[in-house]
Amino acid sequence: PEGMGVFGPPLDHAVSAFLDDLRARGLEDKILLVITGEFGRTPGLDKNLGRHHWPRICPLVFAGGGLRHGQVVGESDRRGGEPATEPVTIADLHATILNVLFDVGRMRADAGVPGRVMDRATKGTPIRELFG
Repeated sequence: PEGMGVFGPPLDHAVSAFLDDLRARGLEDKILLVITGEFGRTPGLDKNLGRHHWPRICPLVFAGGGLRHGQVVGESDRRGGEPATEPVTIADLHATILNVLFDVGRMRADAGVPGRVMDRATKGTPIRELFG
C-alpha cells in the first residue's frame, strides 16, 4: 500500500497529461504508449510484509496507437500469481508493438536488418483483442 501511495499518483498524473496532450494534438492514433514492468510481484507477502520479483504475471498497459482500449485482456488466478487464461508472452508483446508500427504482412527486411527484428514481428501473436 505504501508503494502505490507514493508511485501511483505521479504515474497516473503523467499518463493522463500525456494522453490529454496527444488527444489535443490529434496524435492519439499515431503514438503508442506501452507501460509494463519486467516482473510482477509475488502474490503473497513475506515475513517482512514485502513482495519479490515474480515472472509469471506482470502489468501491461497500452494507450493510443489506434488500438481498441477500455478493456481488460486476460485474467489471473484468484491469488494473482498465475495466468488463468492464455498468457501474453514477450513475443506477443513484441508482435503487437511491431504490428502497430508496420504492416508486418507486407514488410520486407533489408539484408542489413537483424533477423531478430523479423523474428519479433512474426514469432509471437499480436494481442487480437486490441485490433479492431
